[in-house]
Amino acid sequence: MRLTRQTNYAIRILMYCAANEGRLSRIPDIAQAYTLSDLFLFKILQPLVEAGLVQTVRGRSGGVRLAKPAEDITLYDVVRVTEENFAMAECFENDGSECPLVDGCGLNEALRKALGAFFEVLASYSIQDLVDARPNMRDLLGLNLPQPAPVALPG
Repeated sequence: MRLTRQTNYAIRILMYCAANEGRLSRIPDIAQAYTLSDLFLFKILQPLVEAGLVQTVRGRSGGVRLAKPAEDITLYDVVRVTEENFAMAECFENDGSECPLVDGCGLNEALRKALGAFFEVLASYSIQDLVDARPNMRDLLGLNLPQPAPVALPG
């Protein structure tokens, strides 16, 4: 199984916001940190906002921030929102009934167990775990550079 670029960068956006805790993260700054286009980031943000993982603040001093604490957002939460299909074989899909073994095949059961174990591991890691694993994350993302004074966040 291979995760999409969307999932990869969704996790990175969340890590950036977690490392930038207490401040709004601006799209151009996130895009620069990961050498991406603003447009691509906006596309990735949409499902994160809809799932309640990220909040956006509009306006001149706007940006994005985590909608809940980083320790409460698991990798499973992100993957569930950003990945469209977890079919590891044809028999996982709706039209997998073409196989005469679909109801009695050991492969199907083994793949379901493997997928369940994959999800279980993802659920055991939070965005905060990823940030804490790299003590120099703020430096790597350019967040320790001089920045303007923090803006009071509503709510």
